[in-house]
Amino acid sequence: MNKMTDSDPRPSGWHIYLDSHMKAVEIIEVAGGRAAVFLTGRPGKTTPNEDAALVAALDAESGVLGVADGAGGLQAGAEASRLAITHLTRELAGEGAGRALHERIVSGLQAAHDGIRQLGLGAATTFAGIQLERESLRTMHVGDSVVMVVGRKGNRRLQTVPHSPVGYAVQAGVLNEREAICHQDLHLVSNLLGVDTPEVEVGEPFRLEADDTVVIASDGLFDNLLAEEVAKRVAGTDLESAATNLVGETLRRMLDPDGFEPSKPDDLSLILFRFGA
Repeated sequence: MNKMTDSDPRPSGWHIYLDSHMKAVEIIEVAGGRAAVFLTGRPGKTTPNEDAALVAALDAESGVLGVADGAGGLQAGAEASRLAITHLTRELAGEGAGRALHERIVSGLQAAHDGIRQLGLGAATTFAGIQLERESLRTMHVGDSVVMVVGRKGNRRLQTVPHSPVGYAVQAGVLNEREAICHQDLHLVSNLLGVDTPEVEVGEPFRLEADDTVVIASDGLFDNLLAEEVAKRVAGTDLESAATNLVGETLRRMLDPDGFEPSKPDDLSLILFRFGA
């Protein structure tokens, strides 16, 4: 494994995205499959993109993919998401001292939380990501960024629950997804790196099936498209086309929605992954 230096936290071959304004989807070979990555700032925004992302190939069969969505506004949000990704990268690039991969991810995020608190700016960030090991994954998330696994026919095989009042209401059946995406409290998040004592929710190992698509995204995606719409758009098409389709429709709704569509202009970060894609 390549190690980082103090001046550059990115090992050779790893991909870190900070304040990115991409024009097209980028395809990366990682962990025996391919990732499609896209990040951009909110349309018309002049301040930094507060989303950040990491695609780290640990070896031929394992890797870590994740997105962070900075809260707190202006540069503080961008700094919070940057700290989440860079502290995670530093932890992964170390020797690990025999610890399990998910323990190292949690340790990196805890270090990021401490770093964000030390800023003294009231900044915070979400994180959603996966560890990939030999055709299985494990989710880790804090806040309302989401990981979803979609089967070849568009069925949702796995979906993390946003750490928010609205997210918990959907989980409990109090709200449906269409009611949730239009709810006045959709922006409230109850678990963030940089605030109080956050909990990194770690999922159980999950075996991926052939043609499964993993979706990792900030609320820039899921506040503009229903989860069922995301699932339908990624199933049954090649990875790059699926990502390009999601990006195009999300940005269209941000800029020019009709009266029946959700629309919330925001920064957007998106990673799709398939084994052997």
